[in-house]
Amino acid sequence: MIAIGCDHGGINLKTAVMKYLDENNIEYKDFGCYSEESVDYPIYAYKVAKAVSNGDFKYGILCCGTGIGISIAANKVKGIRAAVVSNEFGAEMTRRHNDANILCMGGRVTSEKDAVKFADIFLNTPFSNDEERHIRRVKMLSDIENGDFDE
Repeated sequence: MIAIGCDHGGINLKTAVMKYLDENNIEYKDFGCYSEESVDYPIYAYKVAKAVSNGDFKYGILCCGTGIGISIAANKVKGIRAAVVSNEFGAEMTRRHNDANILCMGGRVTSEKDAVKFADIFLNTPFSNDEERHIRRVKMLSDIENGDFDE
């Protein structure tokens, strides 16, 4: 199941991605926002990130004006690896190499068509769990988060 959310700057992308999810019978929960009225993106980033970090949802998708602010906020939640994506290669590699669990995109810099394409790639790309270097690097991210990082 997918957790999805946005601020006012990303509502068009969220709507397009939800249509894609509906068409592909992929379950999701919409954590808001629900209009173009100005809102504070950290609220929605936190709701989605918390839902993913506590294990209720496998992945999250977040959208704001650029994808940057909402990704910064989501990454403050323990266990989250949120990545801003602006092309197909990034959508694939953030899953394959970084085991990202939240896709972030910007409604002012990404078309609805591209957002759907990026979401499809993100949701259908596995982590390369058989390549030791990627496993090691993702573990290092957790170590940094836990204050246990040792060069």
